[in-house]
Amino acid sequence: MMLLTSGTRGDVEPFVALARYAAARGHQVRLGVPENSGADLSGVDTVSLDVDFHRLMGTRGLSPWTAVHHFRSEVGPGMRRMLSAAVRETLAFAPDLVLHHPLVLTAPAVADALGVPRALAEFVPVATPTQEFSAPGGPTVSKDLGPFNRATYAVPRSGARLFRRDVERACRQLPGGRTASPPAASRATLMGISPQLLPRPADWPDRVHLTGSWHCDAGAPDPDPAVAGFVRGGPCLVATFGSMTGGDPSAGGRTVVDSARAHGLRTLLVTGWGGLTLPEDRRGEDVLVVPSAPLDALLPDAALAVHHGGAGTVHTVARAGIPSVVVPFLVDQPFWGRQLHRRGIAAAPIPRRSLKPQTLVPAVGDALARREQAQRVGRAVRQEQGLPAALDVLTGL
Repeated sequence: MMLLTSGTRGDVEPFVALARYAAARGHQVRLGVPENSGADLSGVDTVSLDVDFHRLMGTRGLSPWTAVHHFRSEVGPGMRRMLSAAVRETLAFAPDLVLHHPLVLTAPAVADALGVPRALAEFVPVATPTQEFSAPGGPTVSKDLGPFNRATYAVPRSGARLFRRDVERACRQLPGGRTASPPAASRATLMGISPQLLPRPADWPDRVHLTGSWHCDAGAPDPDPAVAGFVRGGPCLVATFGSMTGGDPSAGGRTVVDSARAHGLRTLLVTGWGGLTLPEDRRGEDVLVVPSAPLDALLPDAALAVHHGGAGTVHTVARAGIPSVVVPFLVDQPFWGRQLHRRGIAAAPIPRRSLKPQTLVPAVGDALARREQAQRVGRAVRQEQGLPAALDVLTGL
């Protein structure tokens, strides 16, 4: 089977877990991945999709001109390379099944050309409409439009039209030099999402499978002993904004440390792609700064997490059984922030521009009061069998 993913680390790691799980059970698996995702790819047969999402997400100018320039210079060319590589690598592997991320827009055409079944993988429910909530990442994500919620899913679908010509160009590699229009529908959609965080909407069709999250502890790196010792050395707040950048990272770090100290907590600051940094005037023995850390191994010993609300981080925090404060930046993150709050395991989300001590200090106190519920949800998430459920669906197609 050919697995094709896109996006950042939170989009790559679940595919890696599924690739390892399927290969260990005798399946021949190849995984197409973006470059420099930060995910551990050891032991997995991978090929590059010729795109680096660090570059695609690295510039977030405030002016329309900056946005247009960045699209033309980085986003457009990066997507063209990825769409072409997905076709080229899938044809070369000749799989008997294709599973793909929604952004890999050429996957339907190459699966059709090979005459093999295709399934879609979603870690954020943007491609499967429902009446129960607006499309995550859309302009109405914070509103419940009732019977009009389904209409909001036209917005993410329309984004694919921006790359229609790029899809056509990439599909010239196919036998016959073109793609069927429209391509055949996917046989199944696999939602690698915990039902503890997102209960299944009643109007999703039967071909949509809410499998639980895709996670595998086998082969996970051990944390640095000094970092693990710091987290275990007293009540600790772990803060990370992952691949997010923007705003004033120094002000964000100052706010996080001040808010932790207001509650008698130590701070592990994981700087990631630079969304958080620590100013000199906030350094101390109660603060440790690291560029990255294996959150799965560290979070169970923490008191709570402050994070950006990416799908991967949301599941990691929930699995650890600790409460959190979500500081969403963009796209699906406000959706996950509200979901965690509704499930009783996080304070109300704080938009990035509103992150100040006067908002974060009370939010940390609110989150700490939710620890028992977070522990209950964590136990349930850890019992999920997301990988076996996903593989069962794929082998039945």
